[in-house]
Amino acid sequence: MLSFVICEDNKSILERLSKMLETIFLKQDIDAKVSFTSTNPDDILQYIKLNNVNVLFLDIDLKDKTSGIDLANSIRKFNKDVYIIFISAHLEYILMAYKCKTFDFIPKPITIERVEETIIRLIDDINGNKKENTFIRINNKNTIINQNNINFIKRDGMKLVFYTDTRTYETYSSFNKISAELPSNFVRCHKSYIANINK
Repeated sequence: MLSFVICEDNKSILERLSKMLETIFLKQDIDAKVSFTSTNPDDILQYIKLNNVNVLFLDIDLKDKTSGIDLANSIRKFNKDVYIIFISAHLEYILMAYKCKTFDFIPKPITIERVEETIIRLIDDINGNKKENTFIRINNKNTIINQNNINFIKRDGMKLVFYTDTRTYETYSSFNKISAELPSNFVRCHKSYIANINK
């Protein structure tokens, strides 16, 4: 059974994320549980030192003298294998977060659809279906999604609609602009569609 731990200074977000994960585990039939949660980074550090933990959801801004990035760096000194998934409303931390051998970065406000996308990809990675993490910013609202999760992109008037396994994203853009940011496995197969041939 996979062990998940959450460190988040906001108790209501902590409880909501824990319930989201349990819901996703049931829906996706994943043998996992949220084994420990805390608002205190020191408690998290001690728990991970003494227990087998597979995945850590970690807020960056912990309203503590220790930030989430500080905590991740401390954990990496003795545990190189735990999957770290950062959660934050501060997108400016995203590059700093990835220096900690981060699996994903989920922007706040957290949605169950976004968490589910990450968990599905996480389980694929644990099972050996590793894919390179390649992210794309799709609109001025700073929506960041993993290109590996995109099934296809549809042009709908002035909008582009990105279809993933769990939800859709919309932005005002053109195929020409977005094509320059996509890898070679995205093929324009119709005047209104770009498909991810890996899907």
